[in-house]
Amino acid sequence: MSDSTALCGVCCLRHLSKPSTGWCLECEEGLCLDCKEHHRLLKATRNHNIIPISEYQKLPQNVLEITRNCKKHNEVFSPCCRKCIIETHNNCTNLIEIEDYIKDIKSSARFQEVEEIMNETAENIKRIRINREENLKSLQEEKKKIENDIVQTRSKINNYLDKLQADLIQTLYAKVEKENEKIQQVLMSLEEKQCQIKEYQNTFENIKKYASDVQLFLSMKLMESNMVR
Repeated sequence: MSDSTALCGVCCLRHLSKPSTGWCLECEEGLCLDCKEHHRLLKATRNHNIIPISEYQKLPQNVLEITRNCKKHNEVFSPCCRKCIIETHNNCTNLIEIEDYIKDIKSSARFQEVEEIMNETAENIKRIRINREENLKSLQEEKKKIENDIVQTRSKINNYLDKLQADLIQTLYAKVEKENEKIQQVLMSLEEKQCQIKEYQNTFENIKKYASDVQLFLSMKLMESNMVR
């Protein structure tokens, strides 16, 4: 557990060290058992979403580093804070509050599209891998068949064909080895991609369940960018 989530944020302000058992997605800080209870009773925070700290820790580090506040001005951003808008986006029009943009994001078409892209990519990799494995098996079977044919032919012909047999086998093995290397390279590449997509899927499930909407929105953009490279 990282230092930023291991201790109760409220207790730290009181110079106390108490382990956090929950994480408030709105306040973005850990809460001990007592503070969590007070948090749920206060009018200003009773509707906040608090999840177990163990579940929050399942999120990847790059998602945990996403914050609701502007790193430069320490104000809630959208995804620019009020000061950033004045300093760098003064001429921009049609700015939208991030709360409006990410509202119902888990049921949005964009969310569904990202999830479908991952599922389709994983399915395509699986289908291609099965096809290549079948090709590899067929290649080995064909190799064995040709080798048997050559051995049978050798028993029927004279010494001249003994040399021909050796040449044919050598050529056959060379071709098989060459094709085998190609297929193995493809399979290795597919296995790497499959592991990557599986990791994205697992990560996405945890993000979907436990990350804040801001974290979910920015993580979706990052994953979408990585998958189309």
